[in-house]
Amino acid sequence: MQLKISNTKQQTAEDFTDWLIGLIGSSDGLHIALSGGSTPKIVFDELASRGISKNDWRKVHLYWGDERCVPPDNTESNYKMTVEHLLSKIDIPEENIHRIRGENDPRQEAKRYSEVLKEKLPMMDGLPQFDLIILGMGDDGHTASIFPYEIGLWNADQLCEVAEHPETGQKRITITGKIINHAATVAFLVTGESKAEKVGEIIDKRGGFKSYPANLVHPLSGNLLWFLDRAAAAGITNQS
Repeated sequence: MQLKISNTKQQTAEDFTDWLIGLIGSSDGLHIALSGGSTPKIVFDELASRGISKNDWRKVHLYWGDERCVPPDNTESNYKMTVEHLLSKIDIPEENIHRIRGENDPRQEAKRYSEVLKEKLPMMDGLPQFDLIILGMGDDGHTASIFPYEIGLWNADQLCEVAEHPETGQKRITITGKIINHAATVAFLVTGESKAEKVGEIIDKRGGFKSYPANLVHPLSGNLLWFLDRAAAAGITNQS
């Protein structure tokens, strides 16, 4: 596990973007699962502003780690947010964008997207493998769209499952632990003081953290990075 702690949310986005640009530049091809949320929004703005070349974007294939079951033009759609803050501003081939179709029947879409991952991603040890999965974490310790009350979805046999928000009942498509922990690299993007308690418990391995889906992220590759701002890192005992 590697920690990268920046002073502000904006600096976290800039530092993550620097790291990601380096990854893109050194790769012949990169399959990335994106996250929704406020911090990725700033990262997407930052990425779009950096003038990454068309040739570099040709090497990148974009997927989503989770999506709300809404049409792609709905304000709650992770895809719509990515279009507005990144995709509409960069020169990436349309065929390199692999969205979850939130407008489809949830069960059928979970199956379809699982097949997309099997078809498009490189295979490693019999499973499709992302080069990078970007994850956020909610105040309750959820990640992707696996919430604590549905933590059993983490160990689902399928690559993608249907989750349900515990308060709104909104259905979501989410990748599961099976493919998250199989990724070559997993990077958390977490900012804000409301995350500090859970981040501290997970990083310090203190009691009570086992029920948080975010604590189950342990890629077999060993490549796990946490990009945090000072506010989110405030609960970590040892920040070195």
